[in-house]
Amino acid sequence: MARRADPDARDRILDVASALFASRGIGAVGMAEVVHDAGCGKNLLYTHFPSKGDLVAAHLERFRRERDAAMDAAVTAAGDDPRAQLLALVRESGERVARPGFRGCPLRNFLTESPDVGGDGDMIARRFLADSRERLARLVARLGVAEPDVLTDRLALLVEGLYASAHDPRRAELGPAAVTFAEELVDAARAAA
Repeated sequence: MARRADPDARDRILDVASALFASRGIGAVGMAEVVHDAGCGKNLLYTHFPSKGDLVAAHLERFRRERDAAMDAAVTAAGDDPRAQLLALVRESGERVARPGFRGCPLRNFLTESPDVGGDGDMIARRFLADSRERLARLVARLGVAEPDVLTDRLALLVEGLYASAHDPRRAELGPAAVTFAEELVDAARAAA
């Protein structure tokens, strides 16, 4: 009797791989471990993900889509004011980092773990970071400040600092502090314009 296709297999494999990558790092997880933990055969895994690089790229792309959706939702909920939208982006990052079990941004972790690996995963992670900075830059441009690049860089560094604090036991306190700091940065830039 022929096996029936499992329509959920790809997502199940990706869920298992993502959990393993988050807990131990991408480099420490082998394909055999993914096969074992996902309860699938090698053929099924390699049908959906012909290489570990393909699995990593799918993991990073899915996380990127989730992050983009969360940032879009934060900006939309903040209304039309660019100041409120910028603060919402910082707040959303701080809240994400403060979640129990948060072990860092997979995109940033990937670039830290494998800074020169190249390939699709590298492209996805670097494009996400560039697009995130561009998102900030578009909102800063709407503020009409004198030095928009300086403010954009400062806000981007603030968000990166939040992600760098993912393992700080006080990280839940850092999100509100980051929002207050972002308010001060934005208001000082507006006052100087």
